[in-house]
This record gives sequence, C-alpha cells and structure tokens, in this order.
Amino acid sequence: MSVASIFTTVSWKETYSLTFNFSSFRLTDVDLQSKIGDSLSKQKSASVLFLRFSVKMVHAAYAVLSLAPLLVLGVPPIGTQPEQVHLSYPGAPGSMVVTWTTFNKTESKVEYGLLGGRLFEMTVGGNSTLFVDSGEEKRKMYIHRVTLTGLKPAAVYVYHCGSDEGWSDVFFFIALNDSTSFSPRFALYGDMGNENPQSLARLQKETQLGMYDVILHIGDFAYDMHEDNARIGDEFMRQIQSIAAYVPYMTCPGNHEASYNFSNYRNRFSMPGQTEGLWYSWNLGAAHIISFSTEVYFYLEFGLELLFKQYEWLKKDLEDANKPENRAARPWIITMGHRPMYCSDDDQDDCTKFDSYVRLGRNDTKPPAPGLEDLFYRYGVDLELWAHEHTYERLWPVYGDKVYNGSKEQPYRNPKAPVHIITGSAGCRERTDRFNPNPKDWSAFRSTDYGYTRMQVVNATHLYMEQVSDDQYGKVIDSIWVVKEQHGCSAWF
Repeated sequence: MSVASIFTTVSWKETYSLTFNFSSFRLTDVDLQSKIGDSLSKQKSASVLFLRFSVKMVHAAYAVLSLAPLLVLGVPPIGTQPEQVHLSYPGAPGSMVVTWTTFNKTESKVEYGLLGGRLFEMTVGGNSTLFVDSGEEKRKMYIHRVTLTGLKPAAVYVYHCGSDEGWSDVFFFIALNDSTSFSPRFALYGDMGNENPQSLARLQKETQLGMYDVILHIGDFAYDMHEDNARIGDEFMRQIQSIAAYVPYMTCPGNHEASYNFSNYRNRFSMPGQTEGLWYSWNLGAAHIISFSTEVYFYLEFGLELLFKQYEWLKKDLEDANKPENRAARPWIITMGHRPMYCSDDDQDDCTKFDSYVRLGRNDTKPPAPGLEDLFYRYGVDLELWAHEHTYERLWPVYGDKVYNGSKEQPYRNPKAPVHIITGSAGCRERTDRFNPNPKDWSAFRSTDYGYTRMQVVNATHLYMEQVSDDQYGKVIDSIWVVKEQHGCSAWF
C-alpha cells in the first residue's frame, strides 16, 4: 500500500483532496427477508414458522445490543488504558518521543513499523513517572515516555502505545528529515483552551491531511491544566491527541501554566534537554529554533535564579548557533516565547509598555535582570514568535522601538532588525482582545479574528508565513516572505 493511499501531502497553494476507500457489508432487514423469502418457497410451513421466529430473535438481539452503551454508563475508566498520546522531537536525527498517560502503573511500550511493512514488527520500551497533582484531591497519573531511534528520514511509521494491559488507537507519523535542505512546514499558535477552541477542528483536519511537519504551541494550554484537580489538563491532552499523535507538538510555557510552579506543564510534555521544557533548542531544516520561558520575568516567587540561568543558557546557545559552521548550516534563528516584547493591544499587558520586562528587563531585582531584545539583536535572531495577546499582529522589522525595514518597497527583504509575529488567537474561554486604535509605527497588520499561523522555512534565504482566519472559514488574511541574503548580526548594518 502506498503512502498516497493513506493521505495526500499537500501544498498550501493547491486544492487538496483525500479519499479513503473502505469495503463493507451490511445485511439489512430487507436483505434478510429476501433471503428468507427465497428459502420459504422450498420449505414446509413448519420451517416458515421457524425462520420467522429466528428473524424476531435477531431483531430482539439488535435491540438489546443497542442498549449496550446505556448499560456501561457509570463504569469508571480503565486505569491501565493509554490516553493523551502525543509526539515530540527530542532533537536527535532519526528519533521521536511518544508520551502518554495512564492512571494505574503499567509497562511503557511502543509497537511500530513502517507503513506497508509488517504491522508492529518493532517494540521499544520506556519508562513512566508518577505525577501527583497539587490540587486538593492529589490525583495521581503516570506519564509514559518511549524514545524511538533509528527512524528513516521522511518514512511513514504506524504505531500504538501501551502495554498488554491496554493499547492505544493506531496512529501514524512521518519521521523528520534531518537534512539542512529540508523545507519544514509548521502550524503555530498560542492560547488554545478546552472551552471555545475555535481553530481546533481546522487544525485537526489539516494535520491529518499531512499539511504540517511540526506544531508550535506558544504557551497557554487548556485554561487551565491545573483546574478541577488537573481534569481540565487531562481533557485538553485528549483534545489535542487528534493533532499531537501525528506530528511533533513542540511547546513553551505561558502564564496560564504557572500554578504549582508550572507542574502540569513540566510533567505532561516531553521537550528536548533537561529543563522540563522551560527552555531548549533544536534544529530542523535550515532553522535553529529556540523555545524559552518569558514567565521567569513575572513569577519571581519560583526563584529569581531561573531568570539568570535561562539568560545565560540563551547566551551560550546563541553563541553556539552563531559559530560559522553552525550558522552556515542553519542560517535562520527563530525564537518562541509566550509574552511579546511589543504589541498594540488595549489591555495594559507588559508588551504595551515601553519598558517591557521581556524587552528591557527588570531594575527592581537585585541584581537587575537583563531583558532579551539586545541579546537577540546582538546574535542576529531573524524571527521572534509570540502569543499571549488573543489577536494576530505582524510587526515591521523593529529594534529599540524603531522600524528598520529592508526598504520602502520590500520591507522584509534583508530587514535591518528582527521580525516579530504575535499569534495568540487560536481560541479560549477569554475570547479575543481589543486593539489600541492608535498603534505605533512598527505595527504592520492586525486582526482580531480567531485563527493560527502557517510557516515554511523554504531554504537558507526564504521563509514564508501566512495567517489563517477561522472566522472567515480558513481564508488566508495576511502573508509575507522574509528574504535574507545574509544572516547574523552583520546583516543589520
């Protein structure tokens, strides 16, 4: 069976179709009566009565079976049954992490195989960790992690996870291509909740159509994962399984994850590195992608040292990414953090203020906490992705509150400062935000529509982005090409 018979890998510029062919057989009452009629002509009256009795018994059996769902209501879920399945990329070529949850302790196994080959011909074991939520009930759950290695780039794998005490549904994924010439496609958004997840259905369909290689969720999940003794978190993870079980779901923390020192976020996701997903980096195609926590600037009760530790890590990571051999291989440096440095929303958030903590740091700490704008500018960060504001906003290239376009005619061709995108309108119970009617000069395009962003790192010089409006039934309402013939800090001059 070919990959094309399972799904179609699509381009955003084309019309797509996806056809599944299933063969099925159903014996209807009419069919049954017809067959009985044929038989009756050859049988005696006693046989007729017997067959009519048989038909009534079949109908009675159907009636009893139709009540089966009602008979199992109230039965507690099976604690050994896997749920909340999601993938992540650990950063090593040819690998993928499968994460899931059970409510009783079980083995952690993934059975998988190449599409078209023997089903589940390979088995890999992993481990589970006990997560005890800090709510009143102190609910317990086991988070399972299995790392698959030796995957063939761009090959399709079919898998399920669990143990002999319960298996998940069957899913598939495409192993990421580790070539620097790979042109990965992303969907990116923040601020998606259980209630009013406006963009979810469209994202589910497009992911399963094969339109994306990776999802970037830029903070704020579920609203909120800790609520109802973490049941809201469970429901959210079930909700995104229809996306995250098929492509790597890469994350960063937002302010809505802060309860109990971000414990639900830190335990439920499996990001690269050893920081429980608070900050990390990874490579894909021609891009070096850095995820970090803006929340270290706001939740000082969890330790001011985290802010400085992250800053030093960011500095070292950017230094490594700018080594000539590394920048030549991965010229695009892209960051993702929840709270923006700039925004034109009318809500008095940090990004609406000139002295934004994220941008300029904090002077009310000892020692003063450094901001991130100068750091990112100094190391030639090309693109900065944000959420938090429940809107979409594209900025002109900006540094120091001033616009530095490449040119009047082509502002994003060889821009003289980083490009900022805010995409926090995926949908949640807090609805969308309002804009300030008088934005600053650096605001290029704004929308309060629910939606999400698509991005493709096409090659070493070209990157494409577009904004999808879910309110307008998937219409692309904004798009840009960022073209850079030179990367790094020297590109600014």
